[in-house]
Amino acid sequence: MRGLDGQVAVVTGASSGHGRATSLRLAEEGAAVVCADLRPGARKDGFEADLEVDTHALIERDGGRAAFVECDVTDEASLRAVADLAVERFGRLDAWVNNAGTFLGLKPLLEETPDQYRTTMEVNLDGTWYGCRAAVAKMLGQEPRGRSRGRIVNIGSVAGEFGQADIGGYSASKGAVHNLTRALAIELAPQLINVNAIAPGYFPTGMNRVFWDDPEALQAVEELHPLPLGVPADIAAGVAFLASDDAAFITGTILPIDGGVLAK
Repeated sequence: MRGLDGQVAVVTGASSGHGRATSLRLAEEGAAVVCADLRPGARKDGFEADLEVDTHALIERDGGRAAFVECDVTDEASLRAVADLAVERFGRLDAWVNNAGTFLGLKPLLEETPDQYRTTMEVNLDGTWYGCRAAVAKMLGQEPRGRSRGRIVNIGSVAGEFGQADIGGYSASKGAVHNLTRALAIELAPQLINVNAIAPGYFPTGMNRVFWDDPEALQAVEELHPLPLGVPADIAAGVAFLASDDAAFITGTILPIDGGVLAK
């Protein structure tokens, strides 16, 4: 039996990387998936197969239910429209994945401009906060399914849990996402809404292409991870678990999927 049969999920940043892998996995588990992103097409610098096929089209090709909606996570009204579409098209909202994010490369403190810092915060932190608000507004108006009225999964980073040079703005944004997750988990527990986050290590995605294109940088990434490097499907598996009934008694958790980085 598939773990998300009959459920409805929203994934932001669904066109590429972790969001694409997550959307495909949730659909495989039986969920109808609303794929939200700035554009339907995948990043051309990504590592995925079938880059020329949009995520929602891949799901539909395999017999699943999906829809694409254009979305800018720095605009709260845009995210509310995503939530509206999910409920209008599929009837309810069971899971919301705040995956959309940005990484502008290695930026020492005096080289990162105020505009770059603000962009990082607006996408990674503000976008997550807006997404949580859009999701919760819908979830509070529906009856619980089993032990949960809805589940939110935020995508953080190992960079939000330990210090690393030259990514100050990015680290700050992801650390804030982790603490937002913990705070909302406590706030929303009485309403039976679970809020968790995943802290990925470094993965082969278009956003991280800079590390894979530089042999020295890639070696450093490999040495950071005790296990061999993972793939976005590893993140998708974690999201599918946290969105499922198996995670009904889990909330406020930051789940590292990092090959052992945070164990060091």
